Amino acid sequence: MSVIPVIAIFDVGKTNKKLFLFDENYHIVYEKSARFIETVDEDGFPCENIESLRLSVFDSLSEVFRLKQFEIKAVNFSAYGASFVYIDADGNPVTPLYNYLKPYPEEISNGFYAKYGGEEQFSVETASPVLGNLNSGLQLYRLKKEKPDVFKSIKFALHLPQYMSFLLSGKAYSDITSIGCHTGLWNFEKNEYHDWVAQEGITEKLAPIEQADKVFEPLFPGNSYKIGIGLHDSSAALVPYLVNFTEPFILISTGTWCISLNPFNQQPLTADQLKDDCLCYLQYEGKPVKASRVFSGFEHEQQVKRIANHFDTDIIKYRNVTFNPEIIAALKPKNSTVGSSAAEKKSVFESRDLADFKDDIEAYHQLMIDLVHLQLNSTNLVLKGSHVKRIFVDGGFSKNNVYMNLLAISYPEIEVFAASMAQSTALGAAITLHKSWNSKPLPSNLIELNYYVSTPYISSK
Repeated sequence: MSVIPVIAIFDVGKTNKKLFLFDENYHIVYEKSARFIETVDEDGFPCENIESLRLSVFDSLSEVFRLKQFEIKAVNFSAYGASFVYIDADGNPVTPLYNYLKPYPEEISNGFYAKYGGEEQFSVETASPVLGNLNSGLQLYRLKKEKPDVFKSIKFALHLPQYMSFLLSGKAYSDITSIGCHTGLWNFEKNEYHDWVAQEGITEKLAPIEQADKVFEPLFPGNSYKIGIGLHDSSAALVPYLVNFTEPFILISTGTWCISLNPFNQQPLTADQLKDDCLCYLQYEGKPVKASRVFSGFEHEQQVKRIANHFDTDIIKYRNVTFNPEIIAALKPKNSTVGSSAAEKKSVFESRDLADFKDDIEAYHQLMIDLVHLQLNSTNLVLKGSHVKRIFVDGGFSKNNVYMNLLAISYPEIEVFAASMAQSTALGAAITLHKSWNSKPLPSNLIELNYYVSTPYISSK
């Protein structure tokens, strides 16, 4: 049996930690998933167990190296953002991997923004809404203020994907996709670190920036595989679309949050857009990606439970509801006073009386009308000012027949597609290193598309 050349991708989410092997056609030929028990930081707040994660990288890699049917040609990483690992001169972590959900001290926050132009000006310059510890740059500022001795001991602050890369290569570098993810570190107008980074002595704690497709030799000699620098997960998920499509598009990535990503909108964020929870990412080539988000996946889950409880049905019933245009037409009078906005982050359905609907399917259609209306408000924030020809939807709602039809109706001038692929985040991290390990051309069928035709006589607007 011939040996299969593969790339190994560690894909680290807050809950699941996964390892995938992709062959040269980017088919998954092996996967492994694990969950780690959280530990706590010095304040007793739950956080990632960095030691368990470190050990799992070595253990998992050793395991796949023993699989004789595969030849590991490269290794790369994707992981969630706002996740600094602070290492000393010997490469050892000097603090826990702090949880970005941990409350940020109000006094330190107020002092920081007062010093650097106020919340609005700073947020516009860095494309970073005020998010506390989710602004990972402010984690460093907090550490400097609260634990100056620990701050002095830091050689480098590495975002999680780059720390994992460091474990295997021994090379410390920063990656633009992690730096550009609401960190408060990057001045998007000047395309460089914000002035505060140097003024606070943060620059020396940040490893040199390297390109996303850069590869390194492994730390241990005698192995021929290459080590990638790693990517922020949202930016990694966008890569398969960027390499497959050149005409302007928006990707709506749906899950608990529904995030609209527009890599073709180069207009600077406004203060109003930031208040509506818009922000900018930097994609793997260093270009800005304007993004907006709503909490629709979570709301859908909660409201489906409410519908099922009211009509005494099972929530499983609503996994495959078929779009019914007659129901949409009948519900039109109920939508004349829809007033939700992207800023509200949830639809008006929560306030609707379920007794007003003749059955659960009618109520479910109304829920989806309200959620899509909210989605339009959010997506339009990043659509304006660009000539988008296509909208791709991936994740949970891409499989929702009612959602997809309503979205297509709402954008009659734009082609709307449900997109599906296996593990888009891990796939993006693999594609980024394509030229370093893969002898074949990139496949043209990485993404499966299902086109939804707009029905002109119905409008959900």
